[in-house]
Amino acid sequence: MTGATLYGLLGAALVAIGLYGMLARHEPLARILSFNILGGGVFLVFGAVARRGAAMGWGADPVPQAIILTGIVVAFAATTLAVALLLRLRDGGVDDA
Repeated sequence: MTGATLYGLLGAALVAIGLYGMLARHEPLARILSFNILGGGVFLVFGAVARRGAAMGWGADPVPQAIILTGIVVAFAATTLAVALLLRLRDGGVDDA
């Protein structure tokens, strides 16, 4: 078993765990965390697929790496927005300062 295959299987396991958490949990914070686990698994699978292509002698392609890095930044921003909205809903709206 090569390293790329192991990473692909690990990514698939993370996708399955994240999907289960999204479907089984009802708490909003648990769903946000499950969504992040699912996204991490997708990034890992995508990186493993790109690595397998490079291992087959096609040469290293920087595009998958750039897409993964961009996806990580977008996922971080989306998580920050989701947590901020969750806190806003929990506190009941606008502050009376």
